[in-house]
Amino acid sequence: MDVVDENTSDLAKARDLLVGELREHALVLGEVTLTSGAKADYYVDAKRAILLPAGFAALGRLLAAQVSEWGATAVGGMTMGADPVACAALAAGAPVKAFFVRKDAKTHGLQRRIEGPPLTGADRCVVVEDVVTTGGSTLAAIEALQQDGHEICGVISVLDRLAGGGDAIERAAGAPYLALTTIDDIYPERPHARAG
Repeated sequence: MDVVDENTSDLAKARDLLVGELREHALVLGEVTLTSGAKADYYVDAKRAILLPAGFAALGRLLAAQVSEWGATAVGGMTMGADPVACAALAAGAPVKAFFVRKDAKTHGLQRRIEGPPLTGADRCVVVEDVVTTGGSTLAAIEALQQDGHEICGVISVLDRLAGGGDAIERAAGAPYLALTTIDDIYPERPHARAG
């Protein structure tokens, strides 16, 4: 087996592990209200899986490979959803800066909206998110980076609910969007499958 086949096999195993962890720990059945305000019959709380050792390690491996492929130098997104995702990339050895975007700039201290090591004009940013439905949080992070003049070379979500957010994200970022998993992987037997 050559190095490319070995890396592909390792990434496939990491993805399978991530899917299994999300199924076991993150899928919550029952009516919930999503961030977008829409009602759903299930919820995916990805943090319940990616903040456990196996899920965190699998996520980190997948992210480190993808940010390397895209030539990224910085990884982050809207705070809370992006925080564990960006940290997983660092923990897996990705040679990047991590950053977090606040909803609003702080009114004290350095009064920054984008926290972490300062981003420069040379940085190539990958925006990350735990779960995408409509993409609202991710779009806000993209807008904040663009307003500061930062280049976005890609967007990654841990899970996409397949509700149209991915298309909106790709258009706004002007860069590729990749969902590491989708709701079809985690909950394929759900009622109204493929409807979001």
